Amino acid sequence: MASCAMGPDYSRPPIDTVERFRMTQTEGQSIANLPWWKLIDDPELQRLINQALAENKDLKQAVASVEELQARLSIARMDFLPQMEMDANAPAFGTLGGFGFPGFPTPFSYFGRANLNWEIDIWGRIRRSSEAAFADLMAREENRRAIVLTLVSSVAQSYFDLLQFDMQLDIAQNALRSWEESVALARAQLRGGLIPRLDLDQFEAERANAAARVAELVRQMAQKENELSVLLGKNPVSIQRGRSLPEQLVPPEVPPGLPSELLERRPDILQAEKALAAATARIGAAKAARFPKLSITGLLGVASPALSNLLLSGSQFGAGGLGLAGPLLNAQSLGFEQRAAEAQARQALAQYEQTILVAFREVEDALAAVRTANDQQKAQREQVDALRSALHVAELRYKGGITSYVDVLLAKRNLFAAENALTATRRLHLVSVVQLYKALGGGWSPG
Repeated sequence: MASCAMGPDYSRPPIDTVERFRMTQTEGQSIANLPWWKLIDDPELQRLINQALAENKDLKQAVASVEELQARLSIARMDFLPQMEMDANAPAFGTLGGFGFPGFPTPFSYFGRANLNWEIDIWGRIRRSSEAAFADLMAREENRRAIVLTLVSSVAQSYFDLLQFDMQLDIAQNALRSWEESVALARAQLRGGLIPRLDLDQFEAERANAAARVAELVRQMAQKENELSVLLGKNPVSIQRGRSLPEQLVPPEVPPGLPSELLERRPDILQAEKALAAATARIGAAKAARFPKLSITGLLGVASPALSNLLLSGSQFGAGGLGLAGPLLNAQSLGFEQRAAEAQARQALAQYEQTILVAFREVEDALAAVRTANDQQKAQREQVDALRSALHVAELRYKGGITSYVDVLLAKRNLFAAENALTATRRLHLVSVVQLYKALGGGWSPG
């Protein structure tokens, strides 16, 4: 009878998965099989990630949480063993009163005794509780893995954000210098009566706008360094850079692997599945709690009204037998507990299915971003080259008095906007690869 357990046994719910991702371009082993340090080829970024893995406070909290669940699993498993308690008594104000049963303790006697209780797990309540505790531990371990993966990707993305700000700051400073040259030229032309005051005012407005953009980028850079410092587990400091944004290496191919692999690799899916397994086991524990508990009980000790006679012959007492305890007035309440456990299992199932849907969407989103990033960068580079040529021609024509300041203004605005957009796309390409790695549950290694 003890080999059986009430309630359903857990099995993974059937999940429909497609044969391949919709946005797949290349076949082969998933990039998620690579450890993160092989995906990221910037020594400075690798150093920052290693520091975050050692010092990040959220990760330390997750590790301690796993240790807590390990201890709670041990507590649950201890219910399989006999439980023994000991107590002793020494009356402080004499021994008034008698003994109802010679040799057995009363509050008016000296005694020491040990109580034994060993529940026979006929209905599987302890077994199901142990299963639930183990599943909780596995879910918390997957949560730790998810935090590691999120931490690695967050550090990488913040680092790429800083590299983007570096490039955009250079562009803004170049723009500021260019507008200052235009202002100086316009002032000279105004003194010579070659242009109206309106031209100078327009150039000075653009110079002021460029100066404001420089200040804004300095602020964004400082705030991003502060954000990254917290991920590293330390007070805000300046962050060292390694390779510049254009020097960052992107894998030539990013195969995602098979969709079915997500169910075995991605930590949030595994966490949701373990939560479902724990909820399923608690159904059995709640059902078993509605039935009587059979226990082996025992009592052994010594008692005497005088301390000097406590260890003499005749002071020993003991008893043993079987105990049976079952619900009466609270039976209906326990029935509701079972219904609540079943409802929690249905919630966990819905959460598991939703987690899988979100995972597939995130993979497809990242694949789409990676797939289009190269084409977008190529087109934007061509745009930047064309706009640089247009600006050069516009400046020559303006200096020669052939065209108005409006052509120069438009050419400069368009060029600086295109350069910023190209920088953002370069950053987007790198971040998309990192996001794809995260969406695929990267860092997992087979076997």
